[in-house]
Amino acid sequence: MKVAIVTAASKGMGAAIARKLHSDGYDLALMSRSEGIVSLSNELDAFSMQGSTDNAEDLRSLVETTLIKYGRVDAVVCNTGHPPKGKLLELTDEDWLAGFNLALMNVVRMSRFVVPKMKDGGSIVNISTFGAKEPSLNFPISSVARAALSSFAKLFATEFGASKIRMNNVLPGFINSYPADQETIDTIPMLRQGTPEEVAELVSFLVSEKSAYITGQDFLIDGGLVKSI
Repeated sequence: MKVAIVTAASKGMGAAIARKLHSDGYDLALMSRSEGIVSLSNELDAFSMQGSTDNAEDLRSLVETTLIKYGRVDAVVCNTGHPPKGKLLELTDEDWLAGFNLALMNVVRMSRFVVPKMKDGGSIVNISTFGAKEPSLNFPISSVARAALSSFAKLFATEFGASKIRMNNVLPGFINSYPADQETIDTIPMLRQGTPEEVAELVSFLVSEKSAYITGQDFLIDGGLVKSI
C-alpha cells in the first residue's frame, strides 16, 4: 500500500485531495490546524495531527510519525493557507516574511524532511496559485512567493530527477471553496469557478505513475483565466 501525506487537509481542496487519494488506495497522513482534521481522518481511516504548515517542527513531526506508523512515504501534497493581503507598499516586512514562510518555506522544509526517506522514488505536489504565472495586485505576496515556488520546483527537478523523486505545482484559479463575486466569475472564460474535486483529480494524476515523466512543471487549473503563454 502506498502512503501519502496531505497538509492543510481539513476542508476545501485539501479535504477533496485526501478523499481522492483515499479512493485511489493510499494510506493517508493528514495535518491541519483545525480540529476538523479528526473527523476527516476518522472518515478516511487515516492518521492525523493538528499542526501548521508554517511551523518547521510540526512538519518534521508529521513526517516522522508517518514513517513510524506506515514505514514509508510515497507522495506528499503540500497544501497551505493564504498569505497576508493588502496594498503592495502598505504590506509590512512581517507580512512578507510570514507569506514566504507559509507559501514557500513549507515546501522547502517538507522536502528536507521527506526526500531522504523516499528510497523508492516519490512525488511531491504543491498547491500554488494562478498568480505565480499572472501576478495579481489582489494577492501580491502570494503571487511573488509562489513564483519563487515555481523556480524551486525547477531546481528540485534537476537535483532529484535521477532519484525518481518528482515535484510539480498545481496552480488553481478561483475555486468555489472560496466563493467569488459575479464580477470575478465574469472574467473567467468558462464563466464558473472550479471545484475542489477537479483540483483533486489533477493532483491524483500527478502523484501517480501515469505522470512518471513529468517533473518541475506548473499546471494551471483556472478555467482559462490566465492569458500568459
